[in-house]
Amino acid sequence: MLETLISFILATCVLAFSPGPDNIFVLVQSIVNGKKYGLATVFGLMSGCIIHTTLVAFGVSTIIKENPSVFFIIKLFGALYLLYLAYKVYKSDAEITFSTSNVEKKSTVELFKTGFWMNVLNPKVTIFFLAFFLSFYFLIQFLRLLSFTF
Repeated sequence: MLETLISFILATCVLAFSPGPDNIFVLVQSIVNGKKYGLATVFGLMSGCIIHTTLVAFGVSTIIKENPSVFFIIKLFGALYLLYLAYKVYKSDAEITFSTSNVEKKSTVELFKTGFWMNVLNPKVTIFFLAFFLSFYFLIQFLRLLSFTF
């Protein structure tokens, strides 16, 4: 049981520290606005993870896994969110600048909300939680079953 927990913690740390869009977004917010704003984004992202973890804990992810139409709706909302982001990029100024003078400063609440919705509506995160957490959950249940038989 302890070995399973340790392997879960190690795998989670590797995935958390591997660079991805969320990590890059936090880095950009921290550089442009400061540590406080980067942390607000992190708290939003982690709140999104809590939603996914809660869904796994209550078995909702299994329902999603077993029902293709529900999973399609989740993917659809994720795709709509990505299209919204693409539209915002399309409508923005195409010039890339590295100056912080023209950057619209968002509040910590806005960055928290952005991080939260980035995580909750990301279909990759949903798939990750379905695959990763459920596999560890079933492994832990199997180990518990074995401990009762001995």
